[in-house]
Amino acid sequence: MTDIRLIFRDLWYRRPPAGRDLPLLMCLIPLSWAYGAAIARRNRRYDAGVIEAARLPCPVISIGNLTVGGTGKTPLTMLTARGLQARGFRPAVLSRGYGGRRSGSGNVVSDGRRVFLSPEECGDEPALLAANLPGVPVITGPERRVSGLLAVEKFGADVLVLDDAFQHRRLARDVDILLLDAQTPLGNRRLLPAGPLREPPRPALGRAHIIVKTGVEAPPRNVATDSVIDGASRPVFRACYEATGLTTGGGSGETIPPEGLAGRRILAFTAIAAPEKFRATLTALGAEIVKFLAFPDHYFYKERDLQDIAATAEQLRAEMIVTTAKDGVKLSAFRAKDAVLSILQIGLRMDPDADRFLNALINRISR
Repeated sequence: MTDIRLIFRDLWYRRPPAGRDLPLLMCLIPLSWAYGAAIARRNRRYDAGVIEAARLPCPVISIGNLTVGGTGKTPLTMLTARGLQARGFRPAVLSRGYGGRRSGSGNVVSDGRRVFLSPEECGDEPALLAANLPGVPVITGPERRVSGLLAVEKFGADVLVLDDAFQHRRLARDVDILLLDAQTPLGNRRLLPAGPLREPPRPALGRAHIIVKTGVEAPPRNVATDSVIDGASRPVFRACYEATGLTTGGGSGETIPPEGLAGRRILAFTAIAAPEKFRATLTALGAEIVKFLAFPDHYFYKERDLQDIAATAEQLRAEMIVTTAKDGVKLSAFRAKDAVLSILQIGLRMDPDADRFLNALINRISR
C-alpha cells in the first residue's frame, strides 16, 4: 500500500486522530462540509420528488454501502443473483464498470453464456461477475437506466441487480440493500475527504430496506434481527467472509481446499480496496506470508509488475504466489519460474440466513 493510502486509512479509521493525522484532518474538514452540503441537497431533491428517478419495467434491487472501500458488495451481488436464479427469476446484473475502457452505457460483458469483453474493457468487478454467474447477463455503464432497458428488452430479464448503486439515485429501485462493515461501519464518522463516508449516515440508513453487516467474526446467527430507524423497522442480516477454494495454475488448474495453504511459504499480492482483510484471511488459513504486496484498488497490472512479483517470489523461495479472484481475472498472462500462481476464492457466508434474506428480498419486489 502506498504511503498516501496508509495516511488516509489511518485518518479515516483511527479515532481519535493522532500525530500527523490531526493537522491533515483540520485541512480536510471544510471540504467535507462542502461535499456534505452538496450531497444533502441532492438527496433532499430526490426525496421531495423535485428530481424524478427513472423507473424500469421490472423490479430493481440496489446493493451498496456508505463508505469508500470494500464491504462485500460484489460477493453479495453474486449471492443475490444466484439466489434469485434458483427461485425461478431471470436476473441481470448492472455495474458501473469502474476502471474499464468502455465509457458508454449498455456494454454487454456477458449474455449469460459467453463473455464478450475483457477486464480491461469492462472493469475487473464486472469481469469477475461474468465469470461466476452462468446464465446471468452482466451489463456495464454509468447510466443504469440504459443498461437496464437493454437487459429487459434483449435478454428478457425480470429483475435487475445493481452492484454498488446505493448512491445512484437516478434510477428508481424497489429494494435498497445497504452493507455495513461489522468492524468499522462508519469509520471516523466523517464525510469525504476527511472520512470514508459517501453520504450522511442517518438519512442513508433510513433509505435502506435491508441491512447486511459483513465481516462478522463469528458465523452468522440463524435469526435476523430488526433495526428501527426513524420509526421504521427493517431486517438486519449478518454475513462472514469465507475462503471456499484455492484454484491453482492461475485459475485454470484444479481446485483444492483453502486449508492447502497451511504451512506453505507464499507471496501474496492484491489490488482490492481492503487488502488487510485478504492478508488476515491468509494468516487465518495458516499460510507463512514471506511477502505481501498491495496495489491500488482496481489496478491493472503491467508486465513489469508481474515480472517483479515472479522475481521476488523466486528470490524469497516462495512455494506459491496467491491472489484474489478479483485480481485473477486480470492475470491470464502471468508466468512464474518456480512458484505456482493460485487464486483464493472468497465468498460471503450467510447460511443459515440466506433463505431468510432471499425471502425478505422477494417479498419486497413482489409487492
